Amino acid sequence: MENKAPKYIFVTGGVTSSLGKGIVASSLGMLLQARGYRVTIQKLDPYINIDPGTLNPYEHGECYVTEDGAETDLDLGHYERYLNRPTSRANSVTTGRIYQSVIEKERRGDYLGKTVQVIPHITNEIKRRIKLIGNTGDYDIVITEIGGTVGDIESLPYIETVRQLTWELGEKNTMVIHLTLVPYLAASGELKTKPTQHSVRTLMESGIQANVLVARTEHNLPKDVKAKLAQFCNVKKENVIQSIDASSIYEVPFLLHAQNFDGVVLDGLDLPTNQEPNFDTWKKFLERHQNPKQTIEIALVGKYVSLQDSYKSITEAFTHAAATCETAVKIRWVYSGDLTEDNVAENLKGVSGVLIAPGFGDRGINGKIIAANYARRNNIPTLGICLGMQIMAIEFARNVLGYEKADSAEMDSQTPYPVISLMEGQKDVSEKGGTMRLGNWACDLKADSKIANIYQSTSILERHRHRYEFNNEYYDEFVNKGFIPVGFNPETELVEILEYKEHPFYIGVQFHPEYKSTVASPHPLFISFIEAALSNKQIDNIHATGEKI
Repeated sequence: MENKAPKYIFVTGGVTSSLGKGIVASSLGMLLQARGYRVTIQKLDPYINIDPGTLNPYEHGECYVTEDGAETDLDLGHYERYLNRPTSRANSVTTGRIYQSVIEKERRGDYLGKTVQVIPHITNEIKRRIKLIGNTGDYDIVITEIGGTVGDIESLPYIETVRQLTWELGEKNTMVIHLTLVPYLAASGELKTKPTQHSVRTLMESGIQANVLVARTEHNLPKDVKAKLAQFCNVKKENVIQSIDASSIYEVPFLLHAQNFDGVVLDGLDLPTNQEPNFDTWKKFLERHQNPKQTIEIALVGKYVSLQDSYKSITEAFTHAAATCETAVKIRWVYSGDLTEDNVAENLKGVSGVLIAPGFGDRGINGKIIAANYARRNNIPTLGICLGMQIMAIEFARNVLGYEKADSAEMDSQTPYPVISLMEGQKDVSEKGGTMRLGNWACDLKADSKIANIYQSTSILERHRHRYEFNNEYYDEFVNKGFIPVGFNPETELVEILEYKEHPFYIGVQFHPEYKSTVASPHPLFISFIEAALSNKQIDNIHATGEKI
């Protein structure tokens, strides 16, 4: 496509939250990209927080970090996993950031004494943010997902902005896709369209006509139900698309494509549909994902396991890597707060690998240390991520180096053996939001290390989100006992990776490899971890059957 002004697609939601706007937006982006279009997706979140960086994971799920260090909504992870291209802070907009920007302009006198109002000042700032990515010339289509549901007070400025943009840019340059719910009432055996009708009517009261209706449903929508939705919601019959429950979120693009969803969108935007989509990578991935040759169980030891979205990128990284290994990975969710010396063996019995999860705060820390100790002593393949690496260091210092009171300064500021200490650049930081070591940082790997072999490189870039670091005062003691720092930031000598040479796979990384894993590019560290877990399972099976090794 020629480098013209981009087309804008807005994805709104109705009836209820958590219907899957992010998956629908990501699926559409993937379909359009497969047809040769340059696509990006951004998220407009109506909450007043500047970003989700200070939110409890139980409140909002995982905080996803972009390459340029933005703390964002977990939907940006979906965008990257489906499009196989990085997002940036420009892809994430919150009401808090909008109002912050407007107030800063007012304080500078940019509005020349005008009364600052929602219209036009807030809506103009939202428009500026929406167009920011489009104006780069890098994309043919910009998909904008609006958080929340139509009718929410918090979403009103965004909905008004969409109305203005559709009028300003014209109907062939913009499109509104409305995702809604068609519930099934088991008592009467009926699919009910009334909630969708009310949702669309609410959208129309704001001056917006949906161009495409995507109906979330547990049952296939009969033709008469689709016709009814089309008639009462003022859309073409072919523009009513069902989004039925799927066994995997990675099936959704194909279920939508089968209904010509991407074709309908391109027709509505007056864009060519003559290029056949290339799904080769996705089809290969799905074939392996849906037909694994073997199964393993991995224990994910964390403190937020009751809300699995808190570890969304980790579970998806397992999915991508598992497909590469033609393996099904079953996650055993282990709450670290319940682990003790007495029950750890029972809680980890039969698992082929252990992942020590990231997190913050002192709750559940002892359980993670106990899990790391058990996995190290029993040669269970173990991967520690961020805090997980720090836990592995603390456990090693206590049980191998003999420092019983070793700890992280985050958990115990008075510990006599702070093997994990506050980073030098963090010591004068008082504000919490957006002040950690964030985004992409370089890491040099020791050439003779397992990790260099895994990456097939001695220089990598990975994303970070932390304040505390391995204390280099203990460097020599760790090396002498075999838990070796093998990855370093080239500028600061910050230890990024530890690996235990006496163990088949016992690796801790300060960064978050899960953020870089996508369908098209599974992360090599997760692939290697699964391969080690498979080898561990085979050894366990040999021991169980009494066969000779």
